[in-house]
Amino acid sequence: MQTLTYEVGVKLIEKVLPDSEKVKKVWELLTSDTEVQAYLKMANVFAVQRLRYNDHGPVHSRIVAGSALAIYKILTEKGFKPSVVADGVGDWEDSIIVTLMGAYLHDIGNSVHRTHHPIYSAVLTDRIAEKILSKIYGSTEKMYMLKQEVMHAVFCHDEAYNCLTFEAACAKIADGTDMSSGRARYPYRAGKNDIHALSAMAIERVELVANEARPLAINVYMANETGVFQVDTVLGQKIATSGLAPYVEVRAYVRGKLFAVRTFETTHVIRS
Repeated sequence: MQTLTYEVGVKLIEKVLPDSEKVKKVWELLTSDTEVQAYLKMANVFAVQRLRYNDHGPVHSRIVAGSALAIYKILTEKGFKPSVVADGVGDWEDSIIVTLMGAYLHDIGNSVHRTHHPIYSAVLTDRIAEKILSKIYGSTEKMYMLKQEVMHAVFCHDEAYNCLTFEAACAKIADGTDMSSGRARYPYRAGKNDIHALSAMAIERVELVANEARPLAINVYMANETGVFQVDTVLGQKIATSGLAPYVEVRAYVRGKLFAVRTFETTHVIRS
């Protein structure tokens, strides 16, 4: 039996987007909506151009959306039950939509300010999610309930907040997996040579793998040891506050050889 393995990148969403009319419609609406795309572009105006941070725009959103659905697929095939389903909010299709939207919209608050951006992201998502979900569900009770689930996933992507749902956890961990050199290229070229930029430039690729010891393994391939800073301070903190930390391990490779295996402690665990 072949092990599920996905490489994190812009093309991943094409491989993991399920054959569901509802889910595909939501993806089409997200990626074609003028308001959503404008906010994501402005997120990069603030983050990249003004603060010299890494990419927080449309490409990052696309990568995180694909990674979130890949993580979702790996874990649900290992027996995890999504919170939307377990708590009677919706069915599996609804759960995937929440994960997809939460992952794609998580950083739009950077279009207001980097400080407190999870709050701004959730506030902006309130209206955007209603606009998109109402085209699928109408102005129904389910639509409003799913909107709140999406807002939760968006708000909790920041490492300061614990995820309370499986869907939010998948989106949050996915956010941390977009850390390869391509994401750091803009600030690096602009002259930002701090440890964040240098560490990100060291990371060549990231893979998501179905694992035995812990259900999800994240393989991080690095050109040199500085990439470990990204693993510990970016990805690690997101895993620790995701609620899925006991089920995830990160394996760091330097020039193809296993360098370190990381697991991260947590104070809150989402039931599997």
